[in-house]
Amino acid sequence: MRHPLSTYRLQIRESFTLDDAAEVTGYLGDLGVSWAYLSPILEATPGSDHGYDVVDVTRVDPARGGAEGLERFATAARAEGLGILIDIVPNHMGVSEPRTNAWWWDVLRQGRASAHATAFDIDWEFGGGKVRVPVLGDHLDAVVDEISYDPTPAGDAPDGLIRYYDHVFPVAPGTGRSDADIRALLDAQNFELRFWQDEAAELNYRRFFAVTTLAGVRVELPEVFEATHAEILRWVREGLADGLRVDHPDGLVDPGGYLDRLAVALEGAGGEDAGYVLVEKILEHGEALPSWWKTAGTTGYDALAEIDRVLTDPAGEAALDALDARLRVDSGLEPLTGWHELIHDTKRRIADSIQVSEIRRIVRGLPSTLREEFEAEALQDALAEILACFPVYRSYLPAGRAHLDAAAGEAEVRRPELGDVIEKLVPALADTDLEIAWRFQQTTGPVMAKGVEDTAFYRYTRLGSLTEVGGDPGQFALDVDGFHTAQALRHASWPTAMTTLSTHDTKRGEDTRARISVLAEIPDRWAARLEEFRGIASTGHGPFDALLWQAIVGAWPASASTPEGLKVYRERLHAYAEKAAREASEVTGWWEQDEAFEQRMHAVVDAATGPAAERVRAFVDEIAPAGWSNGLSAKLLQILGAGVPDVYQGSELWEQSLVDPDNRRAVDFAERARLLAAIDAPGAQPPAVDATGAAKLLVTSRALRVRRDHPLEIYRPLEAAGAASDHVVAFDRGGVFAVATRLPVSLAAGGGWRDTVVLLPETPVVDVLTGRSFAGGAVPLADLLAVYPVALLIF
Repeated sequence: MRHPLSTYRLQIRESFTLDDAAEVTGYLGDLGVSWAYLSPILEATPGSDHGYDVVDVTRVDPARGGAEGLERFATAARAEGLGILIDIVPNHMGVSEPRTNAWWWDVLRQGRASAHATAFDIDWEFGGGKVRVPVLGDHLDAVVDEISYDPTPAGDAPDGLIRYYDHVFPVAPGTGRSDADIRALLDAQNFELRFWQDEAAELNYRRFFAVTTLAGVRVELPEVFEATHAEILRWVREGLADGLRVDHPDGLVDPGGYLDRLAVALEGAGGEDAGYVLVEKILEHGEALPSWWKTAGTTGYDALAEIDRVLTDPAGEAALDALDARLRVDSGLEPLTGWHELIHDTKRRIADSIQVSEIRRIVRGLPSTLREEFEAEALQDALAEILACFPVYRSYLPAGRAHLDAAAGEAEVRRPELGDVIEKLVPALADTDLEIAWRFQQTTGPVMAKGVEDTAFYRYTRLGSLTEVGGDPGQFALDVDGFHTAQALRHASWPTAMTTLSTHDTKRGEDTRARISVLAEIPDRWAARLEEFRGIASTGHGPFDALLWQAIVGAWPASASTPEGLKVYRERLHAYAEKAAREASEVTGWWEQDEAFEQRMHAVVDAATGPAAERVRAFVDEIAPAGWSNGLSAKLLQILGAGVPDVYQGSELWEQSLVDPDNRRAVDFAERARLLAAIDAPGAQPPAVDATGAAKLLVTSRALRVRRDHPLEIYRPLEAAGAASDHVVAFDRGGVFAVATRLPVSLAAGGGWRDTVVLLPETPVVDVLTGRSFAGGAVPLADLLAVYPVALLIF
């Protein structure tokens, strides 16, 4: 199977089209990239920056460059020797603007008579034969006068339109009457307009997580698979794509079955070399990817967690825990009893709120004997408790039965009064002959994602760099031996899986995390500075203050040294603070806002980027060098480590973004190309490790080129000896040696490298970062790492 040696993720959108991407292929080739990796390119909701809200599966989005743009991009990529990996979205389609999605529009117009009615996962019986559309600002009786009928016929609406502010809906055939009462007209439609808050409990179609504007697609049906993949397979057949990244496979009825079908289709479209497929699958700590899946592996969040933790100082855990405890006491909050307890409660909260409609659908599908024996409320309660206790994103029955049993066992301990209900639910949930067993497996993921990533991650604030997608914040650090073990396992089991440090979904960019990780080395210093900062401005909620101030110092950019740059950063922080606070939903939330709290929250941002800016900048200057060291080490470990490294767009320079959409900001490729040319110029001196990020560009480009030009056939840890041997991570990839610094603050405090050496073969080597030569054998790290905190050595 053909596979990339590395990838570079490009976010394709209206402001950066396929033609814009074609223009940077030369730069990607110079950088050393193997394949270009495109975000979704099928037609999406107008204005969508991410592309995961596909509205037309039959064509490349004209706003993103269209079919011709893809052809031009592919031609440019091939000229640079680049392969092409494209992100696809089989689980759902965008329905926020129904008229832009011809399938959904037809379902709303014709109901169950629509040719596309089976394409969407709709519970028609529960809706009384209608699709429930929760867009109203209040219950229907309160807003009916704001809904109007437009009898003007159109091609896709021959019977006219129903309008509610910006929302437009089709009128069912034969029901359009301009003299009809609007309420009577609405009653005659194949959809039912509902209050937007009804989405939590009364929705009758499956969606992506809790996003009502993303409707689940029944790709498990052969005819739906064929219709949704015809254009994608054309790309492979015509040489426009070499591989696919599958978004959110856990949302599908049978991810393994889907991958089997996709593999067959890809082989038919492109032959044996067309089978490179990655899955966006979140693995919990210690969980393995299903070995039978026809995939090269995951998109790499598991690798991200390992790299971040080997660069985190375990000695800081107790002090940061104590700081968190003090902040909670000072704020009148209950102390945390552990990560596991926290996520049980946040997952249960999700199950009792925004996932109620999905759980009630499972209840409706249970065998009649269960529904007759137990009240619906008891069944719902028991299901919610099992979901809250489920230890991973989902099972793939019959595999994963142990996860179901473990969740049920914990649920019975927590809720003994539900023991009889839980005991009788488990056989039904494990019976794959029943639809509800599959539907339950589709529900565990949304509860986990919304309860953990989108809630608990914003409440568990002792060290923000650990609350990252795919990571377990309960695991504070990883020692060097543990890191090597994880790398060796990846090399042996999933050698062509992707690894990553930043994505469009990460809560913080890789260098934001690298700087925040420094706080684990200086927990007492951080506690003192946080107290000072909180004295300047505070929300009154200590743990959230810690989260926000960590984000402020972690993402503080070099551009903030100018008034305009500081203004832009202030705007970014305001958006981050609002999202973080509402996702945490402890004081304020998306459904109901606490205006006083949010005013205090925004006042913190204004103070940090206003009167207190110099004090904040002084602390940033204090920790930035160690953050840069962490960032360079992380990048080298990722690119030279096991797996296929992905460079998220722009992250070859310092990547100090915050959560989306901040991490999808425009990238200045011209500046990066200029910097790379300067670094590559004959006689150029190695750039300094400073705010420009040029040193990271050097490390990234040289590591990518070495990976391109040298087969990395083994993974073997290198030994270090001496007083500071715990501060180095080094490995041999088969004549290519990576050496990286860890815990730079305590390294310096302990006197530096002193007598520490890394043990190499007795063969001369060259550091491709600096051009310096070394004799091999026992190489003093004080010499090897005199210029950079990392070294990349080749024979």
